[in-house]
Formats: sequence, C-alpha cells, structure tokens
Amino acid sequence: MASEPKKAELFELSNGTITVKLTNFGATITSLLVPDAHGNLADVVLGFDSPDHYYISGNAPYFGCIVGRVANRIKDGQFSLNGVLYSLPINNGPNSLHGGNKGFDKILWEVAEYNKGEKPSITFKYHSKDGEEGYPGDVAVTATYSLQSNMSLKLEMEAISIDKPTPINLAQHTYWNLAGHNSGNVLEHLIQIWASHITPVDKSSIPTGEIMSVNGTPFDFNTESRVGSRIDKVPGGYDHNYVLDCGEERSGLKRVARVKDPLSLRVLNIWTDAPGVQFYTANYVDGVVGKGGAVYEKHSGLCLETQGFPNAINQPNFPSVLVQPGAKYKHTMLFEFSTE
Repeated sequence: MASEPKKAELFELSNGTITVKLTNFGATITSLLVPDAHGNLADVVLGFDSPDHYYISGNAPYFGCIVGRVANRIKDGQFSLNGVLYSLPINNGPNSLHGGNKGFDKILWEVAEYNKGEKPSITFKYHSKDGEEGYPGDVAVTATYSLQSNMSLKLEMEAISIDKPTPINLAQHTYWNLAGHNSGNVLEHLIQIWASHITPVDKSSIPTGEIMSVNGTPFDFNTESRVGSRIDKVPGGYDHNYVLDCGEERSGLKRVARVKDPLSLRVLNIWTDAPGVQFYTANYVDGVVGKGGAVYEKHSGLCLETQGFPNAINQPNFPSVLVQPGAKYKHTMLFEFSTE
C-alpha cells in the first residue's frame, strides 16, 4: 500500500522532445517545455518555481492543477440529493468554486505509479472522504499523465463513488501561453473552438440554464480568430462554458480547440470526451510573481478546461455530473503540440 505523501515533490516526464514537470500537490503541471518551429524550447505554462510556492501562494489562480470534487461554480454553494440539502464552502462571490476551500488542487496526492521508460507516465491518486468540503460519500480518484508520442501529453482522470451518490466533475486548470510563460499576454494568440453554443451566465457567472448559439456574438470561435479580437465586448473577459458539439472525433475524443502563437508558430490541439470546455482568459490574474520572477498580469495565459457544465448538479437540462455508488467517472484529455 502506498504511504501517505508527506510533502510536495517534483516529478519529470520527458521523451527527448517535450518535457513536463509535475508536483503531487494538486496533481499539478508546473512546467512544460515544447519546441517551436526552429526547435527552440519554451515553457508554455504559467506556474511557480518550486512545489512549495503552490502552498505559500494560498489561493493562487489554480495554476496547472486538477480541480474537484466539482470543478467550476455551484450556485449558492448548495445542492439537493435524495431529499438532503448539502452546503458547500462559499469561496467565489455567492458561489462555491472548484471544490471549495480545500479542493483537489490543495491536497497532496499519492504517487501510485511512476514510469520513466519509453512511454513515460505518472499516476496520482487520492481518497476523498465523505463530508470533505461538504460533499457526500467516499470517492477514490486517479489521474494519469503520459507522453503518448513525441509531441503529445495525455491525461486520464477516473473517480469511483464508493458508498453514496455524489457529483463529480474534474478539470485540468493549466494556463497556456504558447509564446512562453513569461512573454506577456495571449491576446494575439489565434484560437478556434469547435462549439456552436455556450451556456450564458448571470452576474455571478452561474449558467442561466439556456443553451445559446454563438452565431453573431463575441463568443463565436468556430473560425480561427485572435483571442483579443472581440474580448472588449465581453465584460471582464472570457470565462464561459462552451458546449462541445461539432468537433472532429478520433479514438473516442472530440476536438475541442486549436490554439496557435503567431510568433513561435507553436500549435496546441486539445481533444476530450467531456461535454463542455471553460474558455478562460486569466481575467483575475493580477501581478502574480511566477517562475523566474516573471510577473503574470491579466490575460497572461488562457485556460481550456474540459469539464461537465457549471452548476450541472442544479440544472436538470445539463448533462448529469451525478455518479452512483460503484460507478466510474472517466474524463480524458489529449494535448497535441505541433508547429507551422
């Protein structure tokens, strides 16, 4: 049996082309080196120099971590199940965000497996207890990161509800800057999102329940556009869930988005089996001192968090995030890099 982890440690997966560093604190990607069109490496994720900084920074902007038990927002931090009202920590306006005050991003995961061979991989695991952050039931969670090819990183998340029905919705919260983590804002990045609808939100960023067409709105990225091309028409910036309904499919995964940095010509394609993706443009990042003393400001990265829909536990018309005892929640993401 694996021993309880005592401290945050750093682990590395490398295949000679890309190198990813991770910590067991939050099952977090801390660094990801990817070559540009000329073979020059840059670290394309925002983060901190050492695992300890993820502790110290307190409520850091969820750099690179896995968030849960339920990612995104739950309205008023409440939901009812089988006649019982559950109350969660309120940590984002009037709502509960990303699992509460001490979600999966702020705990030490065990390292269940660590392979440095031809296909390097690491599996983190965590046992979330009944009542933790207000959620019902014991849940066994694993997250496996693996380098699938010389230019792709795969993440497979699984969770089993052991004894009670409970909502589960895990998301990976990396902030991407394909020009390099310390290169300023991402407003010139080009992005395409394969989604013809979003779930519009109220003033506290809770979905209204409507499924709205992106046609003729600043949310339409069905054709490639600059991240910043219409951001001024979205109060505060993008922080919205897109309904993944029109992407190409491959090996059971839908194409979510394609992001390109026009300077380095690095390209990231993201694939998933989740129903939605939160497109977030680091609107609340404000003078965070990160790796190598880099100061991360607003829009210094972008997140594409594949997920179940926000507040789905309270929205019967959204895909269900409820997992019954003995059932397995599965969520896979593939990050494919290339250059043009």
